[in-house]
Amino acid sequence: MAALTLAGLAGAGLTLWLYLLVYAPNVKLETADSLHIHIPTGSSYRDIRDLLKEKGIVRNMNRFGRLARYKNYPNRPMPGRYLLHHNMGNNQLINLLRSGAQDPVNLIIANVRTPAQLAHTIGRQIEADSLSIALLLSDQQLMADYGVDTLTGQLLFIPNTYEVYWTVSPRGLLERMHREYQAFWNGNRLEKARQAGLTPLEVGILASIVDRETSRAGEMPRIAGVYINRLRRGIPLQADPTVVYALGDFSIRRVLNHHLEVDSPYNTYLYAGLPPGPISLPGPGALDAVLDFEEHEYLFFCARDDFSGYHAFARTYREHLVNARRYRRALDERNIRR
Repeated sequence: MAALTLAGLAGAGLTLWLYLLVYAPNVKLETADSLHIHIPTGSSYRDIRDLLKEKGIVRNMNRFGRLARYKNYPNRPMPGRYLLHHNMGNNQLINLLRSGAQDPVNLIIANVRTPAQLAHTIGRQIEADSLSIALLLSDQQLMADYGVDTLTGQLLFIPNTYEVYWTVSPRGLLERMHREYQAFWNGNRLEKARQAGLTPLEVGILASIVDRETSRAGEMPRIAGVYINRLRRGIPLQADPTVVYALGDFSIRRVLNHHLEVDSPYNTYLYAGLPPGPISLPGPGALDAVLDFEEHEYLFFCARDDFSGYHAFARTYREHLVNARRYRRALDERNIRR
């Protein structure tokens, strides 16, 4: 009887030990029910243990380590972004970490003005740093392989939200963006660009100007129509946002005569035609506004003096001068000098 009791106790003890080792809650999250951890590429098992210990995520590191060794996790650490849940057991945690089943990142690309800003925006959201992204965009041969150059390469990154893995390589991300770019430029859009007399890259450059001219989506096709008219007639675009881009000072609210003297291929007051690259990353709405530009006879526009964000359009320079003087007076009244 005593032997049976001892055997029963030993069995119960073994069962409890296995439960604590394998299934018992061992992940402790203090402030949330779930938490992301980022395991950098090249991390060793010891690095991962140190990370878990530093963050205080695992209650009992000895039990975690024992089961990790039993499941051969030290020999197969996987980098990535993983979503941990409060009270996960060791078995569940180790299976997740060694599987490589990452929780994707929602990569948001928006409000980008320059290639450097694009690299910074991406570098804040994935493992690759901004320098690696910048070097990619400045690689002339690589850009040529994708049908762009170092001035137009950023147009491959159409603003949107993309689901990617945190560990995606810069080259892998470029491949993904190129596929998204090709999907955007379907047969219908390519035909519209052809009818407008523009290549997809030229549409992107023009859309970047339209995008900086107005925040009113409904006005974009009309403004695009003005620039299409000017391009077709060989009239310089004379777009203030291109001058601001050429100067590199995005705090300028009022373009003055001395600003127009900057010698840059992006200064569309000095140089006719489109600039050599975009002045921002145009969103799908701006791109489609250029493709669906409004047919009209307007050659000029300027902001309305009510600061509504809308514009006054004119067919002749004389009409435009009236609108421009009205707007300049409004700027003076508000003491907006630059």
